[in-house]
Order: sequence, then C-alpha cells, then structure tokens
Amino acid sequence: MTSTPTPQREYRQGRFRLPPGGTDLLIVRHGESQALRPNEPQALIDGQGNPPLDPNGHAEAAKIAARLATLPLAAIYVSTMQRTAQTAAPLALATGLTPVVERDLREVHLGEWEGGIYRIRVEEGHPDYDRVRAEQTWDVIPGAEPSADLAARLKLVVAKICRAHPDQRVVIVAHGGVIGMLAAIATGGRMFSFVGSDNASLTHIVVSGDQWILRRFNDTSHLDTDLDIPVDKHHFDNQHRQHPGHLSP
Repeated sequence: MTSTPTPQREYRQGRFRLPPGGTDLLIVRHGESQALRPNEPQALIDGQGNPPLDPNGHAEAAKIAARLATLPLAAIYVSTMQRTAQTAAPLALATGLTPVVERDLREVHLGEWEGGIYRIRVEEGHPDYDRVRAEQTWDVIPGAEPSADLAARLKLVVAKICRAHPDQRVVIVAHGGVIGMLAAIATGGRMFSFVGSDNASLTHIVVSGDQWILRRFNDTSHLDTDLDIPVDKHHFDNQHRQHPGHLSP
C-alpha cells in the first residue's frame, strides 16, 4: 500500500495590505499650468499664484483620470487653487464624486516670489535661487512660508482626511512643494529630494495612525514620457542645460 506524501508547507512572499483602519492616499500633482507672460499678470488667490491649466495640463488631467477612474475611491480632495480643481474635474466626472476643497493643501507660499516671479528668478539664474538649491529650502526667499509651518499644516490636513476615511482610498490633487513635503514626512528624508514630481504624476502614501508609508513616488506610467525625458525633448534639453535638477513648487 502506497502512502500519500504529506504536502510540504509553503511560505510565500507576502504582499502589502492596507493596515486595519489605514487610509490609502493617491496624491496627484496638478497638470501643467499656463505659461507666464510678463505682460499678463498671473492671477492670485490669497496672495499666491493661481494660474489655470494650459491645454497640455488638461490633456494630462484626462490621462490621470483614465488611470484612476476604475479604482474604488471614497473621495477626491483639492486645494483652493484652480489648477487642482481643473485637474480633478475629469476624474470627478468619471466617478460622480464631488471634489472637497481643503485650504491647507495649497502650495507652499513663496513670499515675494509669488505671482510667477519664482519662474522668472529660476530662468534668470538669480543668486537667491542658487541659495535655494544650495540650502535645500525655500526659507531663504523673502517672506516665504517656513518649511516647519508647511509640514505642520500638511500633517494636520492629512490627519483630518484620514480620520474621515479609515479603510478607504482617496485621491488628493495637490502641488509639487506639497508632495515633496509629504514624501519627506513619510520617509524622514529631505524635502528637496522629492520636490521634482512631474505634472499629473502619482504619489502613493499609506497612513495608519502615526505611521506613514511611501508606496510610490512620481509614477508617470499613464503619461507620454520616457522616464525623465518628456515628449518635448528639445525643451527638456535646453532646460536641463540651464537648470540641472530644477526644483519647482
């Protein structure tokens, strides 16, 4: 009589699971905003630049919406700035969710460099921008929001969102500086290591109580890019030669 061999026990690699009570935050940077033109003052809201999306930005918004629309989403959050609402609009239409405005998701305040002046300073190679890069902080800009204040308000608004959505997934449409700080909080790293996220890119953070886990950063697989080389390669080459590692909020 032949005995049946006892199946060997297997220990497979585990897959990440949302911790009980945790919240999945899918954080989208807004699409490309309208170009700054010196003879056309940039719109402001609460003293900060508030440009709309340009046509490229609207196309990017449609692509991130197509990627996320089939996921189970509990809510969409945006800042007070119109570029986040416009980026969220295609996803809101596809899901039937009404975006919730959270003022504390607004971009870092750049003080005297608001209203598009930051872009001009970068293009001109202003000495204070060299200090921004060297010291890895916007605090050197006159009147800018201190990094500690930015971190504090973002921790508060994330805690508020997570309390409202235990065991759920939400989308937050925000800004480059905001995403950089959120990733730094999650990892304990330097904020300026994360401020270069692309327009309409996806960053994924899981929050469970006091634990923040960075699951992905600057995911652009839904966009027409070749890793860090955008479609307009000529523009990229010129920008990279002038400002390698350009840091844009």
